[in-house]
Amino acid sequence: MGTAPSNIRWSDDSKKIYFNWNPENADRDALYSITPTDIKPQKVSIDERRDALPGNGVWNKNHTVKAYEHNGDIYLSNYKTDKTTQLTRTTDRESNAVFSGDESHIIFVKADNLYSISLANGQLIQLTNFTKNGPTVAATADVVQGRRGGAGGFGGGAAGGPRAGATAATAGGETQQSRWLKAEQLELFDVIKEKAKLDKEEAADRRSLRPKQLREIGVGDQTVNSVFVSPDNRYITYRLIKQAEGARITEVPNYVTASGFTEDIPNRTKVGSPQATSASFVFDTQRDTVYAIDTKDVPGIKDLPDYVKDYPKQLEERTKRNEDRKVVVHGPYWSEDSKNAVVIVTAQDNKDRWIMKLDPATGKLTQLDRQHDNAWIGGPGIGGGGFSGGNVGWIDDNRFYFQSEASGYSHIYTINVATGEKKQLTTGKWEVQQLDLSNDRKSFYFVGNMEHPGITHYYKLSVNGGTPVKITTMKGGNEVSVSPDEKWLAIRYSYSNKPWELYIQPNKAGAKPMQVTNSVTAEFKSYPWRDPQMITFKNRYGSDVYARLYVPANPDPSRPAVVFVHGAGYLQNVHYWWSSYSHEYMFNNLLADQGYTVLDIDYTGSAGYGRDWRTGIYRHMGGKDLTDQVDGVKLLVDKYGVNPAHVGLYGGSYGGFITLMAMFTTPDVFAAGAGLRSVTDWAHYNHGYTDNILNEPYLDENAYKASSPIYFANGLKGKLLMCHGMVDQNVNFQDIIRLTQRLIELHKDNWSLAPYPVEDHGFVQPSSWTDEYKRILNMFDETLKK
Repeated sequence: MGTAPSNIRWSDDSKKIYFNWNPENADRDALYSITPTDIKPQKVSIDERRDALPGNGVWNKNHTVKAYEHNGDIYLSNYKTDKTTQLTRTTDRESNAVFSGDESHIIFVKADNLYSISLANGQLIQLTNFTKNGPTVAATADVVQGRRGGAGGFGGGAAGGPRAGATAATAGGETQQSRWLKAEQLELFDVIKEKAKLDKEEAADRRSLRPKQLREIGVGDQTVNSVFVSPDNRYITYRLIKQAEGARITEVPNYVTASGFTEDIPNRTKVGSPQATSASFVFDTQRDTVYAIDTKDVPGIKDLPDYVKDYPKQLEERTKRNEDRKVVVHGPYWSEDSKNAVVIVTAQDNKDRWIMKLDPATGKLTQLDRQHDNAWIGGPGIGGGGFSGGNVGWIDDNRFYFQSEASGYSHIYTINVATGEKKQLTTGKWEVQQLDLSNDRKSFYFVGNMEHPGITHYYKLSVNGGTPVKITTMKGGNEVSVSPDEKWLAIRYSYSNKPWELYIQPNKAGAKPMQVTNSVTAEFKSYPWRDPQMITFKNRYGSDVYARLYVPANPDPSRPAVVFVHGAGYLQNVHYWWSSYSHEYMFNNLLADQGYTVLDIDYTGSAGYGRDWRTGIYRHMGGKDLTDQVDGVKLLVDKYGVNPAHVGLYGGSYGGFITLMAMFTTPDVFAAGAGLRSVTDWAHYNHGYTDNILNEPYLDENAYKASSPIYFANGLKGKLLMCHGMVDQNVNFQDIIRLTQRLIELHKDNWSLAPYPVEDHGFVQPSSWTDEYKRILNMFDETLKK
């Protein structure tokens, strides 16, 4: 097939495009480059690779100077003077470099603390002093609130004078008796009074002359994260993460090792394991105070998820507890004038995302926008309940932009934080899938599937709204990287039967793209790869289902059909660009050559079709996503003459899960199935993915039992092939072994398991791919061609 160009990025001066490529069929990819005026790829030398600037970092406001980390040190590159300055050279790692608000300093993180270095004289100033010792942050906050209130004990003038309440107890290394004697001496002798007064004045002088000490902020066993400073340097905000206790991880046995011994690979936790929690704080350097960002008054903070109604006892208990939901605070995102700060608050139960205005002087929050979803918050550019706040930012000092599925599809919104005025800039039954603000903050650049769910283009839109201007022209998939000066586009483009190639185009509507690479081999070109038919059909609920159809030129007399089920659940495979399932695309061509009709469906839960389609599998995977496959089979029978007794299906990961559910719960529809690296019991998958869709096993047991194939294995009638990598760190091999034991106990004998000892979730070895697909083809030929 050849190796497509990948990892495409611009040099910071916009003069070169770098990309990984392998036109020589070498053992590994090499780094190549082109320029906008010379598009013939040139292999990058070792010296240039060493000297080439990394693409990460942040620009100043004029987009002329960039601060970045390289090999653990901070650098500054000026593209007007073509000069690079190394600001730090230490054995510690410095990272997260940003400009201060007035661009006179570079702020960066070292060993969890925030530092500032002057661009004028190189002075280094430490801005925070997080320490594992001393009182924790919560205790520090209490001290801040109470430091002027006076303390109890013997230092605050208790009733009865200094000798009242005397006991023999010790305090601070002194007995009550010795303290009483000191007080008596002070009361009787003037000379002692004068000396005490002099000592007090000298101590006050020493305190006034001593440099101000940076406040210690105790964090205990918590992890410091997301340390930010306001542009005016007054407020420093940070997040403390407390790791969960008792979260057990799985171990994946590795059998084929260099040592000859079985070695365990530490892996991941399972859904429902205790999760890390966090709290966010403000350090007001002017008042030298620390306090929490207060989330207790966030609207709906105590709301219970809708599914709890199905569990009356749980509903009663949780209603009685009336607890605040756990949330994560992202940001803050500061306006340049430091007058406005916005945070994104996400609920850890995945049901809410709030955009809140932060009053940094108090830690109080005011709601600007709330997106609630009875299923789960998600979609392009939105983020969820983890540690991602989504694609957000400032247009100017008052207008904040974000993406939301409020309309049912992910679109661009702005809100004026001063007036509360909210505006939706894009609209329609399509998604904004990638979003960037232009350098001058006057326009948005975005990738969207406006014309068709399976076609993406690059658009430009005024920040005030209006009609988007389409810049790319090639039908298919356009992955765009704009040059730093925004004059050129590097486009990775592909079509259904043409793998990815690199193009370059001026950043103008109607400009002609120029092809840079030609990666596919003569061998690949020698076969007439099909351009699958793009069709739609209505499912039983009246919704449009998009599908790829491969119709054989010479159907087998038995009129067989195969349904391919893509993986990942939330993924799009019915589109006009080159599939990420390239092996399966080629196998589907082979099946069509062998007389099979092949259908590939973007079933309920797939990406690219908006919120309702995305969440249609909530609390029941193997529900609508499976009935879409069954409705697709009906289409094949009714319209394309397929024999309903000769239908099979196959898929990997989520596709393997659907295959198992189909073979177990709709056994009269599918005569054969191949489940590859399949999830068999969702209670054994990871938390981040599964908790969104099915909640937690001990809180929503019904959802897991309705969605897990292992509970339905007794329904198997047709021929089942299972293939699984033994070192799979995504869907652990344990998953398929548990189902195997279940099939044995159910006395089923029409199944087989092919284990692959050296393969992870995505196979790597050609011999493994070949073995797997030979087994699948043989099973289909033996079962479906009668």
